[in-house]
Formats: sequence, structure tokens, C-alpha cells
Amino acid sequence: MPTEHTYKQFDAELEAVRARVLEMGGLVEEQINRAVDALVSGDMDLADQVMAMDHKVNALEVATDEDCTHIIALRQPAASDLRLILTIIKTVTDLERIGDEASKIARMTKKIYEGDRLTGPRYSEIKYMAGLAIKMLHNALDAFARLDTSVAAQLARADMEVDEEFHMITRHLITFMMEDPRTISTVIDLLFVVKALERIGDHSKNMSEYVVYMVKGKDVRHTSIEELEKEA
Repeated sequence: MPTEHTYKQFDAELEAVRARVLEMGGLVEEQINRAVDALVSGDMDLADQVMAMDHKVNALEVATDEDCTHIIALRQPAASDLRLILTIIKTVTDLERIGDEASKIARMTKKIYEGDRLTGPRYSEIKYMAGLAIKMLHNALDAFARLDTSVAAQLARADMEVDEEFHMITRHLITFMMEDPRTISTVIDLLFVVKALERIGDHSKNMSEYVVYMVKGKDVRHTSIEELEKEA
């Protein structure tokens, strides 16, 4: 992976769609960073930027899908080339959904601050959880770029840590809400934020599993960490 073809245009087309995935990944990663910064700082302009970026992410997904469809129809790829195309199609779907989660965080941020009901509970915990999720996405994109199958098991373990943070923060927020009913609206919005971060971790884990399929032809979805480590 990847193989070199006699027809150089085919190689160029494959490289172009791979590059677009990484471009889309970089954009989505920036979206999440800005969304979390907006939540912590209360910067509404930053939140608006995150939501505006979602249109570009969506456009990249559509363009990439169209290019992959064109390659399948024209080149009829097989073996590793077909796995690459299928991996790209799945990966951009997960990236688009991560972009949606970043936009959700930005929307919740605007509700919290514009409603003049900010209490600021547990932002340090949310920021830590966001750092874990962002690192997962970065590592998944790096694995795609370097064809590194070993990252799948690492991200499976990281996803467990993100899930633990999600459950802990949820418990804390509910306790906070019970102690002071005036915070109910804010806490509900923050629960949407931490759920979005948890989903970002899930999508990043999915992307790393696609890399294993792309490189080795083995579908490792819904398998244990031990099986992931064995395949890697």
C-alpha cells in the first residue's frame, strides 16, 4: 500500500482523494479546537466561525464521494486500490459527523452565553476530555496518512478513557444541577457538549479501524482490543 500503476493518471487520482481526506481532517480538527476555545472563553465570534466552517466540511465530503464514485466507475479498482477507496468513503463520512458534533458544541456555547445564565461548572473537566478526543482524531488522521495499523488498538484504549470521562462529567453535572436548580438549563446544554465529545472519540476510533482494513484487508470493527493488537 499504495501500489504504483502503469497508468500514472490513476495514481494521481488516488493521491488526490487521499490528500482531500487529510485536508478535510485538518479542517475538522480546527473546528473542534475552535469550538472548545469558544466554550471556555465565551467568544461568540469563534462559535460562529465553527458553524460557518461546517459548510466547507460538507462540501469536501460531497466532492470526495463524487471523486471516489468516478474512480470506481472509470478505473474499476480491485484489491488494495478498492479497499483504499472504500476506506476513504467511510472516513469522510465519520469526519463529516465529527464536524457536526463540533457545530453542536458551538451551538450549545451560544445558548449558554447568550442566555445570560452562565455558571461555569466543570469547564476544566470538559477541556481535559476535549483534549483526549482531539488527540484521538489527530492520531487517527496520522494513521491514515502513514498507513499505521498499530494505532487502532491505541485508540480503542483511548476511547475507553474518553467514555470514562464522559460518565464522570455527566455524574458531576447532574449533581451540580440537583444542588442548584437555577443551573438546569446550562447543565443540560453542557451534557450535549460532553456527549458530542464522546461521539468524536467514537468516530476517531472508527477511522483507525478502517486503516487496518485498508492495509490488511481485515475488518476489525466490533472486535476486542486484544484482537486489534493481534491484527496490528
